[in-house]
Amino acid sequence: MRFFSKIVLASSVIFTAALSTQTIYAQTQSVKMTNPLLQKSTLQYQAPPFNLFKDEHFKPAFEYSLKIHDEEIGKIATNKAKPTFLNTVVALETSGVDLSRATSAFYNLTGSNTNPTLQSIEAEYAPIFSAHNDKIYLNSQLYNRFKAINLANLKGEDKKLTQYYLQKFELAGANLSIADKDKMKQINGELASLSTLFGNKLLIARKNGALLFDDAIALDGLTPGEIAAAKARATEAGSDGKYLINLLNTTQQPVLASLTNRASREKIFKSSWSRAEKNDDGDTREVLEKIARLRLQKANLMGKKSFAEWKLQDQMAQSPAPAMDLLAKIAAPAVAKAKVEAKEIQDLINTQKGGFKLEPWDWDFYSEQVRKAKYDLDESEIKPYFEIATVLEKGVFFAAKQMYGITFKERNDLPVYHPDVKVYEVFDNDGSSLAIYYLDFYTRDNKNGGAWMSNFVSQSHYLKQKPVIVNVYNFSKPTDGNASLISFDDVTTMFHEFGHTLHGLFANQQYESLSGTSVPRDYVEFPSQINEHAALDPTVLKNYAIHYKTKAVIPQELINKIKKADTFNKGYVVTELLAAATLDMAWHSVEKESDFKPTLEFEKEALAKYGLLVDEVPPRYHSPYFAHIWGGGYAAGYYAYTWSKTLDYTVYDWMQANGGLTRANSERFRKYILSVGNSVDLNKAFKDFIGKEMQVQSYLNNAGLNVK
Repeated sequence: MRFFSKIVLASSVIFTAALSTQTIYAQTQSVKMTNPLLQKSTLQYQAPPFNLFKDEHFKPAFEYSLKIHDEEIGKIATNKAKPTFLNTVVALETSGVDLSRATSAFYNLTGSNTNPTLQSIEAEYAPIFSAHNDKIYLNSQLYNRFKAINLANLKGEDKKLTQYYLQKFELAGANLSIADKDKMKQINGELASLSTLFGNKLLIARKNGALLFDDAIALDGLTPGEIAAAKARATEAGSDGKYLINLLNTTQQPVLASLTNRASREKIFKSSWSRAEKNDDGDTREVLEKIARLRLQKANLMGKKSFAEWKLQDQMAQSPAPAMDLLAKIAAPAVAKAKVEAKEIQDLINTQKGGFKLEPWDWDFYSEQVRKAKYDLDESEIKPYFEIATVLEKGVFFAAKQMYGITFKERNDLPVYHPDVKVYEVFDNDGSSLAIYYLDFYTRDNKNGGAWMSNFVSQSHYLKQKPVIVNVYNFSKPTDGNASLISFDDVTTMFHEFGHTLHGLFANQQYESLSGTSVPRDYVEFPSQINEHAALDPTVLKNYAIHYKTKAVIPQELINKIKKADTFNKGYVVTELLAAATLDMAWHSVEKESDFKPTLEFEKEALAKYGLLVDEVPPRYHSPYFAHIWGGGYAAGYYAYTWSKTLDYTVYDWMQANGGLTRANSERFRKYILSVGNSVDLNKAFKDFIGKEMQVQSYLNNAGLNVK
């Protein structure tokens, strides 16, 4: 479809009809030649030329690339030649290059550095992209060509890629009747629009949920740097002289561990908890309830009882039952451990003559005191050793060199989408250039909450592409020359997200669709969780844990305390995670629309049903701001973190029994796990790596959930 406004189309039908083919071609080529999103980047490894991208480029790029992709798909589907791997599977795999380039840049920007214009475009094109996807995977002609290919004649990645596409067609509904396909297209379009609407509402809710405090006394307990940052945020928001505390996407907020003023803690927690249920433009409840109903309708159309049953077909778990069974096996000991932890905290409160019952906003503050008493470990004592740049370069990068031999060189010649973003070139253990790596550390009002990894360019030998990867975080930006100090949990997050990056860096596939992190949801977190263990490796820890003022290496005594406290508070942490995973599965396991209830009522009943309604331990994500499942791709898949963690602990036990995070073990992990993408049977790859399947007991042991 050419890029014309509705007004031009309405008033110029005769003129448009009279346009020659040459004129239309010239206009189309003009868009191609003048739009940087539609041109292959000349930068190293096709790194995006962010300095050239403007908001007004996206819509023309989408219009052009959608049209070109439609033509490509049409040619494949109507090809009169006998279907072959090359003229059908590879043809589809390598189609839509312009569209992929434009959407990759767009969705990375809408997640990391959005604005009202981009949000409007996102809302407009969500149903259009959904319809475009349906045109491909509900196309009977195209599907029949794939079915006609003899899998017995294929092997390796060629066979895997063909199977991958066949499953995509079948999961999309390629076998449906024409009438049901039309229904599916309508549902998909509505879901795409609603998912985008949810994300945009949540950004509003998060921004509106930020709290202003009149003076610094209310923030007693925060460091001078944190208070200065809060003051700077308030000034930037037009409230000079006040202090602004922003919300992260999780239920609990980092500042709650430090604030001595209980009223301030309560105020922040309640603002976090209720951010998206205030009957305003940031209220998400009506949207998510519509999404849940439409997803059930979609599953029913596919002949499945629930959305979860439909969604998990291509996952490691394959169906909801194994996923829920795993959650249940861990939930009971986790809740039991959380109750023990709650009693310890309540005892401390009583000893201090607090005169109140433990509430969620008290947990982090008093659990820190319990940790200090039990392990003589104070978060404020640890933080000075974790300056963010040092953790990155002497921790994350150092560990990667120790384990895999890779090195990093900062690049200042490549354009970035925000001044805070850094760029590195990555080199393999033989000195060859491997990838380009972007890093975006600091929180912004126009950035989604949480932390993530994504690709600007995915690895593919067939396309001669090397990976271009970004890690995005939401750490507080330091002000006035203050050091950017982070907690050990934040340190772990850095190692975790870089674990995803390693999965992308070491991708070694022919085809982009099978490359790197393009694996099932309940597998993708496993490599990143393995990398978390490097944060506590003795050699690595002593290399990066350096006091930002004295430059002294963290003392062994403090290291011992950190290790002893490693399973501290795990009952709480695991319970809040399992509560969120169970909520997700509950929403998506409903089999009759009449069983849906208003959001808050449904959530309460679901948690109670599975024994996870624990007053002091709220779910990590409350349904109204559960972005992973309503605005992201984790619907019926949040259990994946627990499934992957079980894989992780099983492998970690094996590594510990075989020398630890040695170079040899790491290279074996690279060979069997990190480098294979989705090009092999992943259950087999896991078993080939350590000789057995995952063990739930490994999870319970390593998380310290064996309550005595």
